[in-house]
Amino acid sequence: MTAQTLKEHKKAGILIAIVLILAAGIIWYLTRPVNTPLTLHGNVDVRQVSLTFNASERIATMNVEEGDRVHKGDVLATLNTTPLKLTIARCQAQIAQQKAVVAKMHNGSRPEEIAEAAAAVQSAQAEADNAAADYQRMSTLYASNAISRQTLDTAEAKAKSTAASLAKSQSAHALADNGYRQEDIDAAEAQLQSLENELQTAQYNLSQATLIAPQDGVIRSRLVEPGDMASPSTPVYTLSLDTTKWIRAYISENRLGQIHEGQTATVTIDSVPTPLTGQVGYISDTAEFTPKSVETEDLRTSLVYEVRIYVTDLDNVLRLGMPATVTF
Repeated sequence: MTAQTLKEHKKAGILIAIVLILAAGIIWYLTRPVNTPLTLHGNVDVRQVSLTFNASERIATMNVEEGDRVHKGDVLATLNTTPLKLTIARCQAQIAQQKAVVAKMHNGSRPEEIAEAAAAVQSAQAEADNAAADYQRMSTLYASNAISRQTLDTAEAKAKSTAASLAKSQSAHALADNGYRQEDIDAAEAQLQSLENELQTAQYNLSQATLIAPQDGVIRSRLVEPGDMASPSTPVYTLSLDTTKWIRAYISENRLGQIHEGQTATVTIDSVPTPLTGQVGYISDTAEFTPKSVETEDLRTSLVYEVRIYVTDLDNVLRLGMPATVTF
C-alpha cells in the first residue's frame, strides 16, 4: 500500500468520524429533555347545568335574563298553578267526605238512625202489602173482563216496585242494626288512602311549579318564554356555575413530561390585571387532534393532550371562553 493510498484511507476515516459525530449530535438534540419554560394557551371553562321544570304545564313567569347573576335559592321561573290548585282542592274535598264515611263505618249507626231505618221498613212493608193486595184484586177483575190488560200491568209493576223498596229498606235496617262488615270498612279505608296519596302527588307537583337556582352562577342561556309548554325534557335556562373554573389547554407529547397533576402554574388573563394561581388537575390519557380554537395554528393538526388547570376565582372575574396564558 502506497503512502498516497494510506493518506486517502486516513481522510476517509476522518470524514466518517465527522459524520458519526454530527449524527450523534443531531440525535441528541432531537431527543434531549426540554427544560425551557413551558407556556400553554387555552380558554376559561366552567361547569354548566341545564335547568328544567319537573312538571308539564304552561310557563307563567320568567324572572331573569341572559347574563344575570343569580344566587342559590332564587326563583328563576314559575308555571301556571291554577290547574294544580284546583286538583288539590278537589282531593281535599273528597278526602273530607271519605273520612266521614270511614268514621261512620267504625262508629256504627246511632239509636235514632236504627229507629228511623225500622220505621222505613214498616212503611215499605205497608206499601208492599197494599200493592200486592191491589194486584190480586186487579187480577180477579181482569179474569172477568172488568178491566183492561194495561190496568193489570200497572198494578203488577207497582207490586214489584214496592217489594223491591221493601227489600232495600230491610237491608238498610239490617246494616244499621248489625254494623258494617270488616271487608267493607277495609275497602273504605283503602279508598281514603288512595285519595290521600293523590293529594300528596298534587302538592308535590305544585312544589315543582317553581324553578329554583341550585347554586350561585350566571344565566348563560334563556331558552323559553312565558306561554311556552314546559316539561322535564325541555331546558328553561343554562346556568354557568361559580363553584369550579379551569383553563382548558393542550400540550404536545414532547412537552408532556414537564407537567404533572398537582403542579402549580401562573394563569394570565388579558382583562385581569393580577395573575391567578392555578393547579394542574387533569391530564388526558388519550391523544387527540388539537381543536381549531387553539391559538397556535401549527399545532392544530398535531396530536396533543388536553390539560385542565383549575383556578380559584375569589373575585369572580373569569368568564366562559376567556383566552388565558398558563406558565409553568
